[in-house]
Amino acid sequence: MKIQVGMVAMVGCSFLLGGAVAAEEASEAPSRNPAYLAPMDAFNLEFASDPRMSPDGRRVAYVRRWNDVMTDKTRSNIWIVDSDGANHRPVASGRVDYGSPRWSPDGSRLAYVSSEEGSPQIYVRWMDTGDTALVTNLTAAPRDLAWSPDGRSIAFVMDVPLTSKPLVKTKLEKPENAEWNEPFKVIEAARFRQDGEGFYDPRRAHIFIAPADGGAPRQLTSGDFNHDGPISWTPDGAEIVFASNRHENWELETIESDLFSVAINGALKQLTDEPGAESAPVVSPDGTRIAFLKTPNRPLAYQLNRLMTMPVDGGSATRLSADFNRDVEAPRWAADGSGIYFAYDDRGARHAGFMTLSGERRQIAKGLGGESIGRPYVSGEFSVSRDGAVVFTGGAPDRPADLVMLRNGATSRLTDLNSDALGHKKLGEVHEIVYSSSVDGTEIQGWYITPPDFDPAKKYPLVLEIHGGPHAAYSSDFSFELQRYAAEGYVVFYDNHRGSSSYGEEFGLLLQHKYPSKDDFGDHMSGVDAMIAKGFVDPDRLFITGGSAGGVATAYIVGLTDRFKAAVAAKPIINWTSKPLTADSYIYQTRHQFPGMPWEAFDHYWERSPLSLVGNVTTPTLLMTGEEDYRTPITESEQFYQALTLRGIDTALVRVPGSGHGIAGRPSRMANKVEHILAWFERYDPAKPEAE
Repeated sequence: MKIQVGMVAMVGCSFLLGGAVAAEEASEAPSRNPAYLAPMDAFNLEFASDPRMSPDGRRVAYVRRWNDVMTDKTRSNIWIVDSDGANHRPVASGRVDYGSPRWSPDGSRLAYVSSEEGSPQIYVRWMDTGDTALVTNLTAAPRDLAWSPDGRSIAFVMDVPLTSKPLVKTKLEKPENAEWNEPFKVIEAARFRQDGEGFYDPRRAHIFIAPADGGAPRQLTSGDFNHDGPISWTPDGAEIVFASNRHENWELETIESDLFSVAINGALKQLTDEPGAESAPVVSPDGTRIAFLKTPNRPLAYQLNRLMTMPVDGGSATRLSADFNRDVEAPRWAADGSGIYFAYDDRGARHAGFMTLSGERRQIAKGLGGESIGRPYVSGEFSVSRDGAVVFTGGAPDRPADLVMLRNGATSRLTDLNSDALGHKKLGEVHEIVYSSSVDGTEIQGWYITPPDFDPAKKYPLVLEIHGGPHAAYSSDFSFELQRYAAEGYVVFYDNHRGSSSYGEEFGLLLQHKYPSKDDFGDHMSGVDAMIAKGFVDPDRLFITGGSAGGVATAYIVGLTDRFKAAVAAKPIINWTSKPLTADSYIYQTRHQFPGMPWEAFDHYWERSPLSLVGNVTTPTLLMTGEEDYRTPITESEQFYQALTLRGIDTALVRVPGSGHGIAGRPSRMANKVEHILAWFERYDPAKPEAE
C-alpha cells in the first residue's frame, strides 16, 4: 500500500504577504536528520478504522485508510484478518474508495459501499467464493447499512431531494444558442449549507430497504424531516428503529430528536416524546428493550450523553449511567442481553466499557485511538463478537491506529500498518504533564513531545499547540503535525484546558459563556511556565498555534501577552459579532454558547472576540483558513489580517484553495500546513540567522 516517492513538489497554498499574492510550492526541505519525520512522510501513513468482527468472532473486516500521493486523497479500502492476526488480505482495494463493511447475520456475506461503478452503491460479497454483486442502483450515497435479521434485506439511509415551488413563475425565454448567466438560486431553508459540502439543494434523509441479492429499493419514511442513522432492526424483522426530529420547527431546533419505529409496510410509530435528543437506538437481542443515548437540550455548550433503556414499544425509560460523569457513545447489546457495551472518553483517552441492566459498570478495553493522524484528538472504534471478544482501533504515541484484539483478558495486535513508514524513523518522545492552573488551582492535564535525540542539558524552543472545539480533547496518540514540529527541534506542549471533554460535565462547563477568556489563557500560560521550569525550554523562544477554537485562543492570547515570538492562528474566529450570522453553525452557537442573540448581547460577543484586543497585539501573526470554510469563514481571518496591517504589525494570510474547515483534509494540505507554520516561526526565531 505504501507508495515511495522521491523529491517532488507538493501542491501549495496561495500565500498573501505584504499585499502581494503569489502561488507557493512547499518543496521537500532537507531535514536535520534523514531519520527524522519529513513532510513527504505524510503520504506513507496508514491507519485502521471501522473494525467489524464477524458474528463467530473468527475474522475482522475493517477499513484501511491510506494516503494516495498521485491523487492527494486519503483512500478507504476494505481488508480482512483472522482474529489471531493470520491471513491479512484485501477484500476490496485500489484507488476507488470502499467502506462501511457489514457482516450478514450468519457471517457468510459482507456488504459494503463503493463508487466502483461511478457512484456510491451497495455491494455484497460471498465470503466462501469471493463472488461480489452490485445490489443497488441508487441516485445518492447510501449510509448506515443494517442487515435484516434473516439476511434477506439491507436497510440504509439515503438523502432524497425535495421538490419546491419556484419563487418566480415567469420564466425568461432564452434564445437558441444564446449564452446567459446561470439561473438565480433562491434559498428559503434555515439550513442551506454545510462546511465540507457547500451550498446544497434541499434534501431529506430517509430510510430504505433493498433485497440483499439485488433489486429495487423501497423508501419506508416520508415527509419534510430527516430520519437519521444508526438504525436497528427488531429481531423479528418487522420494524426498524431510528431517531428523528419531526417537529414542525425542527430546522431551528438544536439538540432535539425522538425515537421512532417504522414497519416494513411503512407504518410509523413514535416511541419517545421528551425534551432533548434520544439517539443511537439499538434493539435488544430478545426484542423487548431498546438501548439509546439521551442528551438534554439545555442552553449549555457542553452536555453529556447518558445511556438509557426502555421497552421496545415505548414507555418509561431507565437511566443506566446515572452516576457516570462521562460522555457515552456507540451503545451495542451483549449477545445474551445481559448488558450494553459502549465507548467513553476519560482524561484524554478513549475506552470501551460494559454496563449491566442494573447499572453496574466495568472497563472492557482501554487505549482506543489513533484515527486522528494530523493532530492527536481522542478517537477510536470497537466491535464485539457474540462470544464477547472485542476488537478495536488501538493508538500509540509512535503509531497511528492498528487493530487490537481482546479475548479472554489477553490483548494481541492484529496489524502493523506503519512499521515500514515509521519503524526506521526517530520520533519525538511523548510525556504526560499535570499541573495546577494559576487561575484557581484547577488541575490541567497535558503532554509534551521532546525532539528526537533530545538532550535535557540543552535549551529548546517551545510550541504551544491548542486544540479545537473548545469542547474536545487531545490524547497521547501519534500526531504527524506535532511530530513534525519536534523533528525540527521544537518541544511541543499541548494541554486539555478547562472546557475540554473527557473530564466530566463540571470541568466542561468551566468555559460556559467564557470562551475565549483569561481563564483558558491562564491554563495555557501556567502550562508554559511549568514547561520552562523543567529547565530545557528557552523562555525567549516561545511560539503559539492552534486551529479552529485553538485558532480563536491563539488570536486572543496574543492580545493578552507578548511572550510569544510568533503566532499562527489557523481557521480562527476573530469577531463573534459577525461570525455566528455568517457560518453554518449559527443555529447551535447562538443558543448554546452565548447568553443571547448577537443583537441582544452585543457586548458579550465583543468581549469574547480577539478583534477587541487587536490594539494590544505586537506578536507577528499569520492567519490560515480554507477559502471554502463555512464553519469559520475566511472573512474572519481577513478582519484580523487587515487590522494588523493597519497597525503595522507583521502578518500574513494563507488562503487554502478549495478547502473547507478541514484544511488538513488532504495529505499535501496536512504537510503544507505544518511547513507554513514552521516557516513563520523560523522567520521570527531569535536563534535563527535569518530572523529579523
